Amino acid sequence: MRVLLQRVRKASVSVEGTIHGSIVRGCVLLVGVGPEDTERDAAYLADKCANLRIFEDREGKMNLSALDVGGEALVISQFTLYGDCRNGRRPSFTDAAPPEKAETLYETFMDLVRRKGIRVEGGRFGAKMLVEIWNDGPVTLLLESGYHE
Repeated sequence: MRVLLQRVRKASVSVEGTIHGSIVRGCVLLVGVGPEDTERDAAYLADKCANLRIFEDREGKMNLSALDVGGEALVISQFTLYGDCRNGRRPSFTDAAPPEKAETLYETFMDLVRRKGIRVEGGRFGAKMLVEIWNDGPVTLLLESGYHE
């Protein structure tokens, strides 16, 4: 399982011209699910996202987590995180989980982040979405679970 985490000042997601979710100060979490991923992968990454110290303290050092600062999360399904661009000119997505499995783990991941105490908004799985991100820093990190290896 992969999560592309971006620290944001604010973010929103729209589906068919209507805002589906929005947050202020927190993280956008773009979530990709692989075919071997399980709830264990989702739990590991939910804990990592909630507790990763990526927010600045009074001295300007990245010492605070989303939990510490009351940060929010906008979680977006992102199968393209499993795009393989090594061959040819069009990405292959054969390394992404089938939609049924991916949707289940996406929903599980959002629920696990909520259980950590973070307010969560989400996109609509499988929909064409417009995501507005005010990346703060910018801070962007790629997290992977790797439990299936």
